[in-house]
Amino acid sequence: MTNPTYVDEYNAIVAVLSQYNEGGKKADSAVMKPAFSDKATIFGIEDGKLSGGPIQGLFDTIDSAFRPSPEAKAAIVRIDIVGTAANARIDTDNISGYRFTDFFNLLKVDGKWTIVSKIYHTHPSA
Repeated sequence: MTNPTYVDEYNAIVAVLSQYNEGGKKADSAVMKPAFSDKATIFGIEDGKLSGGPIQGLFDTIDSAFRPSPEAKAAIVRIDIVGTAANARIDTDNISGYRFTDFFNLLKVDGKWTIVSKIYHTHPSA
């Protein structure tokens, strides 16, 4: 077995992040759930206060409060990889009428990249 190259690792992480993006666009947590560790967390600031906890909160919000947004656009701004650890930034426009910047921490577990935490910023409406 050969060691994966940086390009291999980068592309594997892009595939995981794409699952997240597609789930958001479709407002379907079942599409994004495989991208996350079952131990993952999510945190952000809501009404000036820290909000978050287990990743199931994201899934519940996606399924109940979001609507399909085929017009949404996302850009993977950066991915940093060191060994079995990585982080990434995604900016998303017009997902259920919102604009977000998301930061993800990923770990390579049993040969597969998985998101272990997400923090986010919700941009003010224009």
